[in-house]
Amino acid sequence: MVRRLKIIVAPEIASTTRGWRYFPGQVFIVTVAALIYFGVRMLTKGAEVAAFRNAYDLLSFESTLGLDFEVWLQSAVLDYHWIVTFFNWVYIWLHWPVIIGALLLLYHFNRRRYTLMRNAMIVSGALGLVFFVFFPVAPPRFFEGFTDTVAELSTSYKYLQPPSVVNKYAALPSFHVGWNVLAGVVLFRSTKSIPVRIFAVASPLLMSIAVVLTGNHWVIDGFVGTALAMIGLYVAHRLGWLTRRWREPAAEKGPHSAEQPELAKVGPAGIEPATERL
Repeated sequence: MVRRLKIIVAPEIASTTRGWRYFPGQVFIVTVAALIYFGVRMLTKGAEVAAFRNAYDLLSFESTLGLDFEVWLQSAVLDYHWIVTFFNWVYIWLHWPVIIGALLLLYHFNRRRYTLMRNAMIVSGALGLVFFVFFPVAPPRFFEGFTDTVAELSTSYKYLQPPSVVNKYAALPSFHVGWNVLAGVVLFRSTKSIPVRIFAVASPLLMSIAVVLTGNHWVIDGFVGTALAMIGLYVAHRLGWLTRRWREPAAEKGPHSAEQPELAKVGPAGIEPATERL
């Protein structure tokens, strides 16, 4: 039982790197984390006054830094329907599908990197909840001069991001950007495939543009989301000591241990040079 719990928490310690026997445990962990994440986000639904006040303060701060080009960026493309449609699709389809797809790929091909990305999302999500609760921010689409391109020109978002579970006053930080950057970093370091690496770089870049162009986030939201994601990645990397401690008893079994070769191959969770293809 103890070993099973360890494998669920750190699947890279399993004797096989591609078995899916303990995958339901991963679904349980991610589901619980997601329920907590969305549940806490919904707590700020009644914070309209604070959200708009904080948004004005944020916009003033952006102006000081010279980053307040949200209106200009959106107005420059509104007359080009194909561009708006493209970035609507980027905002909708290059977030959760990419993140879930990356986690599935990593779980199958590289358990070390799967654990790293999963833990980084949990840590950064927890940090993000602090912002959602204590510093709610209204997105640009609620202000005069902006258009909610996703809601007005698309219906796909209702399936991947149902309005009933979306907190419209949780613009800061943008995990649409932060978690896409996280997925890109982990995927890039986990493969030598050129197409996958190109996608790992292009996806967060396109998302950084899409969140602003669609009127869903201020420019600084993406920077904060990325910073929290990288903090989460660092913390997840440091948590590798726990996996190493769990492997020590198995390593002590000696060279004839059935699990020894696999344990030596897998190694502790952490950011390391890519050695495996996806």
